[in-house]
Amino acid sequence: MDARLLEILVCPVCKGPLDHRKEQSELVCRGCRLAYAIKDDIPIMLEEEARQLAATEE
Repeated sequence: MDARLLEILVCPVCKGPLDHRKEQSELVCRGCRLAYAIKDDIPIMLEEEARQLAATEE
């Protein structure tokens, strides 16, 4: 994932910052507790496609 792209991407729901989790290939919004998948180096930034974080996940 391009570092410059990561700097400008925000959560589409709350416009908050995203954390890049390389191991899981996803971008995480801590505020909304949503994880957006990255497929073929393209982030899927759709709320309906996002994974809800489990209560035990940060």
